[in-house]
Amino acid sequence: MYYIVETVKSFERAAADLESAVKGHGFGVLHVHDLGTTLRSKGVDFKEECKIFEVCNPVQAARVLAADMRLNMALPCRVSVFTEKGKTKIGFIKPVQMLSALSQDPALVQVAKEVEEKIIRMVDEAK
Repeated sequence: MYYIVETVKSFERAAADLESAVKGHGFGVLHVHDLGTTLRSKGVDFKEECKIFEVCNPVQAARVLAADMRLNMALPCRVSVFTEKGKTKIGFIKPVQMLSALSQDPALVQVAKEVEEKIIRMVDEAK
């Protein structure tokens, strides 16, 4: 259900490279949640780093919403750059498995497959 790769890059470099890869594949970055900084700003003793990138391809998103508006709750795709025990990782939840759990529409599974293939390429480029 997850696609996670480890990189030798620093957290900051991996995050910057992910953002470039997202844009290079025709997706946009709608927002970046800096979860590590947010948790620490709330007084939580959180040692790891974590940035969650909300990414979207508007054409693919429109196809999903045209088929089933309820799936807006599964959008946009989220790709994370995070540290875990000193290692930097990049990962996401695979859209095919997620959308298959929410809908049996074969057209939606096809959209999810196309999106998943592109996000895998983005993550692999960023690593």
